[in-house]
Amino acid sequence: MTDSSDDCFQIAAKLIQESHHAIVFTGAGISTPSGIPDFRSPGTGLWQKSDPMLFASLTAFRYHPDRFFRWLKPLLQASKQAVPNPAHLAISRLEQLGRVKSVITQNIDNLHQKAGSGYVIELHGSMEQFHCPSCQKPASDPAGIIEEIISGQIPYCTHCGTIMKPDITLYEEPLPMKAWQQASDEVSRADLMFVIGSSLEVIPASSLPYDTYRNGGRIIILNYSPTFMDKHADVVIHEDAAEVLPGIVELISDLEN
Repeated sequence: MTDSSDDCFQIAAKLIQESHHAIVFTGAGISTPSGIPDFRSPGTGLWQKSDPMLFASLTAFRYHPDRFFRWLKPLLQASKQAVPNPAHLAISRLEQLGRVKSVITQNIDNLHQKAGSGYVIELHGSMEQFHCPSCQKPASDPAGIIEEIISGQIPYCTHCGTIMKPDITLYEEPLPMKAWQQASDEVSRADLMFVIGSSLEVIPASSLPYDTYRNGGRIIILNYSPTFMDKHADVVIHEDAAEVLPGIVELISDLEN
């Protein structure tokens, strides 16, 4: 069902309210209202402006760190200034109501945690943490490293002098094994997945909604653009998550009372 009517919101709220193990899957679209640029929107997406293999790949980090950190700098600036928007806060509220068990996110901006979500699985890592790829020591002062990068410097390990790497999954890298296993475990338990702000174009993360559907779980999709999962979803809403999601949470609260 694709609609933006009140009936559609009511159905979504009822599905969530009746679920036993609902999980949320989020992409860049949930954070754009907070000022975090997404990657694929026509005209504004980051990959519309630059080739990810030249800037955001493991090769770029290893052999062209100046280029890599020049790409990372505006993302860190945006993330530092960003605050959770009503969609992040609504998901946190659903968790507090006991209606959402976990949040699986493709985002690296830490906004779910800032909004108060307790169990967040970061499939692509976090750009607020760093480690040394040589001696494997984590950064003792990640906030200081962020300030270095924003000021135009390249951060080096204080132990061995190697360039520090942000804990994000770059092109040419596999997803973190622990996060992938946690996400897979949640999908195996889920009777409903609420996909919010993801075009579902990035693999292997985009396979998780289909796995939920294949396991018999219901699917709700809230995203501006169509996705390959729309035909399998019980509800599809092509609107702004920050505007729609708080209303759905209110409907759920009404159903609970």
